[in-house]
Amino acid sequence: MRQFSRFYCPEKSAKTSKKTRSHNGRFPNLQRLVKTLQMQYNLTLFKISLLNHFSDSSVLNFSDSDLQAILEQRLNKSPSPAAADGTLEFECGGAALWRLTATYSAHYHVYTSILVCAFGSIANCLNIAVLTRREMYNAPVNRILSALAVADMLLMLEYIPFAYYYHREKGRKDFYYYGAVFMLFHMNYSQVLHTVSICLTLSLAIWRFLAIGYPERNHTLCSETRCSLAIGISYILPLFLCIPSYYIFEISSVDIRENEQKFTLYHTDLKETLKSDKTLLKLNFWLFAVLIKLLPCVILTLISVWLIRTLFNARKKRQVLRGYDSFPLAERGRRKPRRSERRSDRTTKMLVAVLVLFLVSEFPQGVLALFVGFEGHDLFLKCYQRYGEVMDIMALTNGSINFILYCCMNRMFRSTFRQLFRPRILDKWTGNSSVIHTTVKRDDFNYVVELTRL
Repeated sequence: MRQFSRFYCPEKSAKTSKKTRSHNGRFPNLQRLVKTLQMQYNLTLFKISLLNHFSDSSVLNFSDSDLQAILEQRLNKSPSPAAADGTLEFECGGAALWRLTATYSAHYHVYTSILVCAFGSIANCLNIAVLTRREMYNAPVNRILSALAVADMLLMLEYIPFAYYYHREKGRKDFYYYGAVFMLFHMNYSQVLHTVSICLTLSLAIWRFLAIGYPERNHTLCSETRCSLAIGISYILPLFLCIPSYYIFEISSVDIRENEQKFTLYHTDLKETLKSDKTLLKLNFWLFAVLIKLLPCVILTLISVWLIRTLFNARKKRQVLRGYDSFPLAERGRRKPRRSERRSDRTTKMLVAVLVLFLVSEFPQGVLALFVGFEGHDLFLKCYQRYGEVMDIMALTNGSINFILYCCMNRMFRSTFRQLFRPRILDKWTGNSSVIHTTVKRDDFNYVVELTRL
C-alpha cells in the first residue's frame, strides 16, 4: 500500500448558515484559488484535479465543466517547468502511462477496489474457516497462512469505506473535520496492516526454507512454540517499524472566503519541519523503501529461487531413481516415499506462487519509494502520489486471490473446504459413504489421509 495520501475536505463555516451565490452562478476568483493552492502547497496539476472529487459542486457553486476548463487552461497556458522540458514525463513513466493511470484513478478505481475488497474479505473469511480446522491448524504453516488471511481481511474491510469516502458522490452539503482525521487514520492503519502481511509472508518463506533445508532439525526449528512466536512478532514489530509515519504527517487547513462565506479545505500534509528539512523526509522513505519493502523482497527472491531449484533437483533425482528402478521389490519399497515427496513438492509450489505474487505487487513500490529517498519531496509529489491507486489495487489483489491459489494447488484445502461447506443433504444423494480422517504428521506439516468406507 502507498505510504501517503493527500486529502481535501471543504467545510462550511459555522458563521454562515445560508449559502449565497454569485450573480453569474460561479466563483469569479476560482482560477486565483487554484493558483494559490498550487503555489502554497507545491501541488501538481494532477492533485489539483482531485478537487473535482472532494469539492461539493453545489456548495462551491461551479460545475465539472468549469473545473475542466480551468485545468485545461492551466495545462495549456501555464505548464510547470518540469512538464515543459519533459522531465516530469520521463521521471513518471511517460505521458501515455500517466494518462492511463489518471483515467483509472478518476473513473474506475473506486468500483474496482470495492469489488476486490468485497471478494477478498469473503475469500479470506473462507481461508480462516478452513485453515483453523483442527486437522489443518495443527500444521505451523497453516497457522501462518491463517494469520496472513486475518491481516488481509482487516485491511480490506477498512479499505471499503475509505474507497467510498475518498470518491464519494457529489452533491453533499456538509463536510467536517473528521474527513481529514479518517484519512490520517487510514494512512497509518493500512500501512501497519500491510507491513504485518509482509512480515508474515517473510516468516512463511523462512519457515519453508528451514523445513526443507534442515530436515534433521525440523522438530526444533519449526516447533509450534516458534510458530506462535513468529506470528506474534509479525503483528507487533510493524507497530514500531511504522513509527516514523506517525509523526511526519499532520492535518492542515486552508480558509477560503467567497461572498461572505467561509470554506475550509482540510487535508493531511507533511509537517512544516519536514518541508524545510528534506533530509528527514528522505530518511523516512529510505526506511520505508529499504527496510519494509526492498529487503523483504530480496530475501523472498533468494528463498523463492532456492525453493524452485530444490524442486528441479528433486525431480531430477526421481528421474534418476526411475532409471535404476527395474526390480518390483525395490519399486514397492520406494512407492510410499514417492507419494510423500510429490505432496511436499505441491506444497512448495503453492508457497512459491504466493511469494511470486507478493513480489510482483511489492517490488515496484519499493523501487519507487527508493527513488523518492534519493530525490526527496519533488519526486514524491510528481510521481509517487500519481501511482497511489495503482499501488493500492495491486496490493489488494495480491491479498484477495490466495483463496483461489489454495483451491487450485492444495488438495487438502479443497477436501476440507468441501467437508466444511457441503450441504448435509448431499450426503444422502451420494450414498451411505463416510470419510474417516487419519492425521499423519511428517516434519512440520500434518497430512490428512482420507479413507472412504462404502
